[in-house]
Amino acid sequence: MTDAANDIDSLSFEEALKQLETIVRELEQGNVPLERSIEMYERGDVLRKHCDTLLKSAEAKVEKIQLGQNGEPSGSETLDPQ
Repeated sequence: MTDAANDIDSLSFEEALKQLETIVRELEQGNVPLERSIEMYERGDVLRKHCDTLLKSAEAKVEKIQLGQNGEPSGSETLDPQ
């Protein structure tokens, strides 16, 4: 794995998303040289995959709160993502 990929693996979701937004904004402006655009696109793709992995992991941890007959929380169960 490259240093850039290792760098991305250590980013939080928020940090990775912020970097991805910056890359998209710069590429949309259209004033980046072709070689740099390709590098930025590749990094953006890895950032997107990292964000997707972190998001799926967070979704798997979400729990539904179960309410008892009196309306008070009585426990939780794993969220069924489907």
